[in-house]
Amino acid sequence: MIVRVAVVPHPPLLVPELAAGAAAETAPLRDACVAVAGALAQLCPRWVAIAAVDPIAVMGAAGSFAGYGADIEVALHPHVTPADCAELPLPLLISGWLRGQVGAAHVTVAASPVPSGSSPEQCRRIGTELAQRLRRDGDPVALLVLGDGAATHTLRAPGYLDNRAHHLDKAVAEAMATADCNALLDLDATLASELLVAGREAWQVGAAVAQSLAPAYHSELLYSAAPYGVAYHVALWEAVVSERPESRP
Repeated sequence: MIVRVAVVPHPPLLVPELAAGAAAETAPLRDACVAVAGALAQLCPRWVAIAAVDPIAVMGAAGSFAGYGADIEVALHPHVTPADCAELPLPLLISGWLRGQVGAAHVTVAASPVPSGSSPEQCRRIGTELAQRLRRDGDPVALLVLGDGAATHTLRAPGYLDNRAHHLDKAVAEAMATADCNALLDLDATLASELLVAGREAWQVGAAVAQSLAPAYHSELLYSAAPYGVAYHVALWEAVVSERPESRP
């Protein structure tokens, strides 16, 4: 069964050593991400990390941020050996970093990669199939959904300024604040690509999983802003467990 869903971005600047002079400015974002990771760790020793990465790149259970400027090692599960080390994709490095930040030594993070460019229909199918596997397993599980919003919010943004970005990320924030899975599944893939959204595929797969495994969620949007022209959203959903009616005598 699914217990909680955490949505976080995956920029390197989440890590203070990599953020350099931006560490103080990005502290609210960092604090929100650590808060939702802590909420996952409280209830679930098993996290499924959903991110748009090349499945072939998911080769190990540990890695380092050395390629981003600081040799900070992270792990996806306990008892990691040197043989488990690999050049993990950035979303999985962030997953391991969050695991370490909340002291979740008992937590195992399993990667569930989504091919970049998957259509909304493909994302729905991937999410539904993942939900079926999780349902068969039967153990409590938490989803860690990793993705950035549009990178076109200001003139200095990586993709320059595109006024459509505000409307897209406003819709995303509203969907995350209300656990509106259908709104996320209805995101326009072409528009998201034009606005350099790095989270659309993961959000849609996560929404499909969540929709399949629980009837409703209590939701909270902890952060939604666009520092440096890139939108980041942090949300926490908790599954509402429907109670069975008491049997009559």
